[in-house]
Amino acid sequence: MNVFLWIVQAILAALFAMSGLVKFQPKDKLTGRYPWMQDFSQATVRFIGVMELLGAIGLIVPAATGIAAVLTPIAATGLAVMMVLAAATHIRRKEPSGVAVSVILFVLTALLAWGRFGPYGW
Repeated sequence: MNVFLWIVQAILAALFAMSGLVKFQPKDKLTGRYPWMQDFSQATVRFIGVMELLGAIGLIVPAATGIAAVLTPIAATGLAVMMVLAAATHIRRKEPSGVAVSVILFVLTALLAWGRFGPYGW
């Protein structure tokens, strides 16, 4: 199970890092691809991007270095909360594909938080 959790951590870290980096482009360039961004300011979109990048770093670095490894499940929990908020935004905007992606990411981050806080923690 530990190997499985590491694989999930790596995949989630890559996904959230890529998603976070994209949010540093001008909002006008991204609204066609991400319609939900119309509801948020450029500063809010960048804040979300920063949180995703920090979460991605938090999923890997503490666990890999063994320094403050408890930050890994905390990062997973924070990303899970972000996915609940993202799902709420997509539900409000009636975007079922966005809800589906948010739910899948929530399940994976919640699984990771459970595993690292619980039976497979450090």
